[in-house]
Amino acid sequence: MLYFLIVVAVLLLAYAGVLVSFVRKGRKIPPQAYLVLAVLNGLILAAIIAWAIAR
Repeated sequence: MLYFLIVVAVLLLAYAGVLVSFVRKGRKIPPQAYLVLAVLNGLILAAIIAWAIAR
């Protein structure tokens, strides 16, 4: 479970980096980007809760 959390956290950081590069270039962030961020955050939250319950 810990490895899953690490992988999802790295994906979230990489995706946030891509979005920051979009903003720095002056482009607008697509609306779907917010949905992807919400899904990644939800995965992390669900995994943390499952990990805490399993302990």
